[in-house]
Amino acid sequence: MTDQTRPRPQPPQPGGRSGLRRPSPAGPGQARPATAGPPPARTDAAGAGRLTRRMRGWWSASRAHLGRLSDRTEPYRAAARPVLDAAGGVLAAVTGFGWTTLGLVALAWLSAALWGWREAALLAAALLVAFGIACLFTIGRVHLSVELDTDPLRVTVGESSAARVRVTNLARTPALPIGLEFPVGDALGRFTLPGLGGGATHEEVVIIPTQRRGVIELGPVVTQRGDPFGLVRREVTWTERLELFVHPRRVPLEPLGAGLLRDLEGHTTTDTSMSDLAFHTLREYAPGDDRRYIHWRSSAKVSAASGQGSFLVKQFLDTRRSHVAVVVDADEAAYASDAEFELAVSVGASVVVRALADEMDLTIVVGEHAAAKPHPALALDTFSRAGFGPGGLAGSTGRLVQLAPDASVAILVSGSRAGFADFAHARAHLAPEVHTFAVTVDRGATMALRQASGMAMLTVSTLSDLPRVLPGVQVQ
Repeated sequence: MTDQTRPRPQPPQPGGRSGLRRPSPAGPGQARPATAGPPPARTDAAGAGRLTRRMRGWWSASRAHLGRLSDRTEPYRAAARPVLDAAGGVLAAVTGFGWTTLGLVALAWLSAALWGWREAALLAAALLVAFGIACLFTIGRVHLSVELDTDPLRVTVGESSAARVRVTNLARTPALPIGLEFPVGDALGRFTLPGLGGGATHEEVVIIPTQRRGVIELGPVVTQRGDPFGLVRREVTWTERLELFVHPRRVPLEPLGAGLLRDLEGHTTTDTSMSDLAFHTLREYAPGDDRRYIHWRSSAKVSAASGQGSFLVKQFLDTRRSHVAVVVDADEAAYASDAEFELAVSVGASVVVRALADEMDLTIVVGEHAAAKPHPALALDTFSRAGFGPGGLAGSTGRLVQLAPDASVAILVSGSRAGFADFAHARAHLAPEVHTFAVTVDRGATMALRQASGMAMLTVSTLSDLPRVLPGVQVQ
């Protein structure tokens, strides 16, 4: 073919495709032409999304189906609930030894069925008969009246209390002997109730010694009926729980003095005032005095006698009603030992008893427990419940401000590992006019008293040091 007859390539058209053709794919046995890059990888993201949507739809449909099924079966479940509850009560009466026995019965029957062991079948029958006889011991009801009380309900460490259990047979027929038990703190009181005739009464008394401060839980009283082998045991609870409060040791103190709140029923102090309820004396008028308190009759008499125009004004004495706040630090890191914490609790309880005797308003904060204007018994119950907890002295003082913003005297008690900075941080939560006592309990230190940063700093090593060091800082 000559150059005149060979077709010439067409020039590219503006805005159109080129006249050149893309080479056709290689046929069989021919090499595929190289491309600009590898073909794009196939991703399963779309498939995973469809699977997720299908699973969600299946789960929603299943939940709807289960909801409809539950609604349809609710009448049947309500009708069967008493039977199921009764069956649950019966099964709950089987002890661990009883379930083991039933397991041996099943194993023996299986062995007899598989291998033809007559001895295993005989053992299974004997165990099953024994279990049936054991169930007979729990059949029937006892009509009893059970009372649990303790006297006294509140004691001090070292004293004893007595818990009394009184059981009366309310039925006309005699009641068989039955086991009876009730918890006493971490211990368990057990005794066998003898056979009681119709209307007969039996009492059991348990002496409870107290070695540590705290709250001892008593009860509930539970009767037990079962077989001698311990296969089945049926328990019935008769009473509620009681609490025996063991209060901390205390020491008598002198009166704490007056506070800062003016009140009609408060105590008269030696601080003079220009506006209060207790009249003290007359004095000459000074610039700035309130003219409402000028005593005109006395002023006229003095002016007539002296010939000079002078005025006399009334002067009063403050009457104050104290609001004492006691804060005991419950941070375990502030104390060197548990005995030191017990000493701090005893110090706080001693101050509380004195404040109640002085008929002062009172607020107590001991860790997580607090009481505002409590009854005397409730105040000491707060110390019985006290234990280590979070918050520290500053946190407890901040809580005090919320409970008693009008407190006039604050007594902060902490351990030997609490420094002056801890007391100063706690003092910052209180108003400037609040008289603050910082008491440090240190069993190895010497009794001390000093003033620092507007606080009276006291150090006591024993509870007997408190009456000797506290009177020196009474608020007047």
